[in-house]
Amino acid sequence: MKKELGQEPIYDARTLGVPRMLLLGLQHLFAMFGATVLVPILVQGYGLPLSIQTTLLFAGLGTILFHACTKFKVPAFLGSSFAYLGGFAAVGALDSGKYATMSPDDKLAYALGGIVVAGLLYLVLALLFKVLGTKKVMRYFPPIVTGPMIIMIGLNLAGSAIGNASTNWWLALVAIAVIIVANIWGKGMIKIIPILLGVVVSYIVALVTKQVDFSAVHTAQLFGLQPFTIAKFDLTSILVMAPIAIAAMMEHIGDVSAISSTTGVNFIEDPGLHRTLIGDGLATALAGFCGGPANTTYGENTGVLALSRVYDPRVIRLAAIYAIILSFSPKFDALVNSIPAAIVGGVSFILYGMISAVGVRNIVENRVDLTKSRNLIIAAVMFVSGLGFSSVGGVTFMVGNAAVTLTGLAIAALCGVLLNAVLPGNDYEFGTSVEGDKSADLGSYGEAIE
Repeated sequence: MKKELGQEPIYDARTLGVPRMLLLGLQHLFAMFGATVLVPILVQGYGLPLSIQTTLLFAGLGTILFHACTKFKVPAFLGSSFAYLGGFAAVGALDSGKYATMSPDDKLAYALGGIVVAGLLYLVLALLFKVLGTKKVMRYFPPIVTGPMIIMIGLNLAGSAIGNASTNWWLALVAIAVIIVANIWGKGMIKIIPILLGVVVSYIVALVTKQVDFSAVHTAQLFGLQPFTIAKFDLTSILVMAPIAIAAMMEHIGDVSAISSTTGVNFIEDPGLHRTLIGDGLATALAGFCGGPANTTYGENTGVLALSRVYDPRVIRLAAIYAIILSFSPKFDALVNSIPAAIVGGVSFILYGMISAVGVRNIVENRVDLTKSRNLIIAAVMFVSGLGFSSVGGVTFMVGNAAVTLTGLAIAALCGVLLNAVLPGNDYEFGTSVEGDKSADLGSYGEAIE
């Protein structure tokens, strides 16, 4: 007997029939699509040729790998992580040592090498969670460290948003307005896909006003293989990307907490946070090694779970298959790349600000006591290090004959972790606040999961 959508929780979507299962998978594809393809578009703006086709392929493959690692129990989709945008921008801007004369393709390869290492750090954390327990490990990554880290990721990218938006401010404002309206006044699915709507509506406006160049779309093949970029490894790019894993892992934990809260199933206990971290880490390392951005569990898809009340991971895997199919079309890649820079600027205008706002929320919802000197010192040192050193291109030093550059974000992360470990008075305990545990989710733009 077929069940009604939205009336009661459904843990086996097969009871809905095949047609409705396929449609639910398509809904999850729409939910993740705007944010997932936006990451390579933004990275291309930093001068690094990250492929939309490859991004979609490894979003799909990464999701299926994640499900395999979590015993096919967790209904999560893995899309492109916004947390690493600051790292891509930093690598794109490197101009010292061998990076001074490096081609964009090689810079991308080295940035991807940093992502591989960042993904492998998830495995280290997963082992620590398994051996020591979640609460003991999380004491070293409290909100007073992760909050400022997330705030600076957004602030360091603000200039890029202004630069793109300034190419056509009125078109950028259309994108901004649509996102705001969808996010504040939208209902149901509209509230979950504000980024996708912002891009689509402003793109239609650009088409009407003849501001879209279709030349690349006309010449592109309908079907074709993805352009793979094999990762290269260098200490500078690793030190740029790897510290961002601190914020990304908090995002992951926040997402798993949100999915558990939404579905009423404690996935932190079963299959366990160590398994979800392994799945996310392996998916990120695989994507980085072959030419895709880091992956992360997506809050948008958690919103779709809440909207439909269908909690069967099979539906998520259908969305992954759809993403893989789309990744085999260079013409689709060219169509997405035809989006004017002003629209990208308008969308990122909101996105980068939201990333920073999520960092503030992480601090507020975990009730971080900023009247304590230790907390103020940690935040102060991180902010000045992250923003100050970024403004001067980081710190470059020699290791043997090789020049190594530490970016502002990397310095801030190292300072934060070290100060938190050394200074007395660390009273953070993971698990005391459900809202706090969910507040590091960089991928959720609505309140549908609440």
